Amino acid sequence: MQDITALSALALSAAIAERRLTCRSVMAAYLDRIAAINPRINAIVSLRPAEELLAEADEADRVLSAGEYRGWLHGIPFAIKDLSEAKGILCSFGSANYADFVPDYDDIHVERIRAAGAIIIGKTNAPEMGLGSHSYNPVFGVTRNPYDTTKSAGGSSGGAAAGLAAQILPVADGSDMMGSLRNPAGFNNVIGFRPSFGRIPSLGNELFLGQLAVNGPMGRTVADVAALFATQAGHDPRDPLSLTDESLAYDPHRDLAGARIGWLGDFGGYLPFEPGVLELCRASLEVFRGLGCTVEEVAPGFDMDRLWQTWRTLRHFLVANGQAADYADPAKRARMKPEMIWEIENGQQLTAKDVYAASLARSDWHRYVAGLFEKYDFLILPSAQVFPFDAGMDWPKTVGGRAMDTYHRWMEVVIGPTLAGLPVAAMPAGFGDNGLPAGIQIIGPVRADRDVLSAAAAYEKATDWLNRHPQF
Repeated sequence: MQDITALSALALSAAIAERRLTCRSVMAAYLDRIAAINPRINAIVSLRPAEELLAEADEADRVLSAGEYRGWLHGIPFAIKDLSEAKGILCSFGSANYADFVPDYDDIHVERIRAAGAIIIGKTNAPEMGLGSHSYNPVFGVTRNPYDTTKSAGGSSGGAAAGLAAQILPVADGSDMMGSLRNPAGFNNVIGFRPSFGRIPSLGNELFLGQLAVNGPMGRTVADVAALFATQAGHDPRDPLSLTDESLAYDPHRDLAGARIGWLGDFGGYLPFEPGVLELCRASLEVFRGLGCTVEEVAPGFDMDRLWQTWRTLRHFLVANGQAADYADPAKRARMKPEMIWEIENGQQLTAKDVYAASLARSDWHRYVAGLFEKYDFLILPSAQVFPFDAGMDWPKTVGGRAMDTYHRWMEVVIGPTLAGLPVAAMPAGFGDNGLPAGIQIIGPVRADRDVLSAAAAYEKATDWLNRHPQF
């Protein structure tokens, strides 16, 4: 069991394709490990019955024997984040208002995962409607960190990240508005990739204004992440902002010698950090120096408070209008978390002029960051401002001695890449003296997804942190 579940997704794929492993043996191994470990971390929810999954694995073996190979995910167990629809499986969005919603359709990227041969076993846990970087909700409860089950797994892709770290999933999908692929990757010592906006199409009621959130892959290796990204990505006419098809093949052997790295750090003291986090992330810069990169500290050159207010306006605007119908229903409103109500009621006070002003500020930020990329090939930031915190908390109230004035202020470090629509690889930065993981963001220019993955692969080869697994 351990040997099978310890394999990377691509190694597992090759073993199935070459008939060294049967799909049934793979499914059985994962179901056994899920049964042993998931009750302690609550990463996978809505797990389908074992007999159904084993029967699908048998069918995958049968068609493979008949010469039908569905794709690199053929017969591989896969759990979809519980913010995306998967046909026939409960999609609660972590909300009591949707605790019985079973969609009769797949989101676009889920269609593509199925078409590549994956067997959808269930969902991965997430916070209510994806709000807050801590995966707890009234439907399924809290997801715990495999490195210390008293701590948070982060969010909103906390279930996916914890499942990967605990080796109860080989590869996973996630999504990211405010660091939801990046914070949990850092918290769980795995890899998350936030692609350029538009790379991965998605269904939605509103198709044009929501340009902050993206779907993306997570994994235990950069190669696995890149493989899933290639499966998820590509234009679909149902998403008018999805990018046209192009090769996304990255160079896993890229030589980074001579690459110019800009370290943004805490933006000149603007951002507070829990003691040890910034220092650990700064130490990871030595990896880039060892690869022959030049590393420089970037002097602050943008009003970061203006950026924060821009973020708040645009997030309020999107959440308030996206959840307006539920908020208008008193029964549904009573079941909403306080943070959701706070977002909506702030959003209701906005004017069109406020939103336009925020869009202008976002445009100024884009131009500023584009100027940085004239000097640097990649920018580096921590992926969170704290280590994994107590799983019983709702959110950190103070960071580095500074009070947090909102439920998400402690994640302010991630908003810059989101607002610029940039590709970001969240990579491990090692472990603190407390034994808990932290991570960094490797940020590339607009649509430079392949370059970011190549840089992440070089960084992965030069480190050993991904080989440090939680003990059960």
